Amino acid sequence: MLLLLSDEMLLEAYHQAVRMKLERDFIYMLRSEIVRRNLVLPEEQAG
Repeated sequence: MLLLLSDEMLLEAYHQAVRMKLERDFIYMLRSEIVRRNLVLPEEQAG
């Protein structure tokens, strides 16, 4: 089964996972996909 997640939903999932302090491996997986898609996290835009 293939699930597709929009860029917006991926970023939201990442922020929620960080906020909820979910497992580091899960957060790393989300962040890796964000990097793979060449997306920029809002906190990285300021720097």
